[in-house]
Amino acid sequence: QVQLVESEGGLVQSGGSLRLSCAVSGFALERYAIGWFRQAPGKEREGISCISRSNSGDGETWYADSVKGRFTISRDNAENTMYLQMNDLKPEDTAVYYCAARYRLDYYYCSGYVPSNGMDYWGKGTLVTVSS
Repeated sequence: QVQLVESEGGLVQSGGSLRLSCAVSGFALERYAIGWFRQAPGKEREGISCISRSNSGDGETWYADSVKGRFTISRDNAENTMYLQMNDLKPEDTAVYYCAARYRLDYYYCSGYVPSNGMDYWGKGTLVTVSS
């Protein structure tokens, strides 16, 4: 059974940091492109980061302009877990955060924005609230 389970989000002060994790079961993450998405109140879900995967390792990495330089996506294939390190958090980062994965070995898959329908599997989401 495929499962993606995000760690608990929580309340963070503006300027603070938080690391989200996403534990995967039911498939081997090393053969998947991975991504993080978020949905703010009253807005549509948007992609914020993605890493491609190829036969030789990780491929292109992409970040939305709104998080570039503050957020870092990573994975630990041995632990079958992906991460999103979020630094210098701002109130506008308040959202439900989702991890996602796509079975695709393509170095350039995440060379640009990957929409929601570009992912196969999803976590249920975790709420991150940033106070001003």
